[in-house]
Amino acid sequence: MSGKRPGSKGYDRQRARLRKELEDSGQANDAGADDRANEILQDERGRQGVLRSERGLGPKGER
Repeated sequence: MSGKRPGSKGYDRQRARLRKELEDSGQANDAGADDRANEILQDERGRQGVLRSERGLGPKGER
């Protein structure tokens, strides 16, 4: 899953799909599925990204 921002259309679509999977598999009830889907998606967003160049470190004078 990608790191879409909460509140965006893509994030809402992912959350809805994940919520449906959780409900259908019996892992969460209707009330808890939305909260669990948010936890899963936001936990995945906490991963570190890959730095492909020095530009991501900021201006050279501030490094």
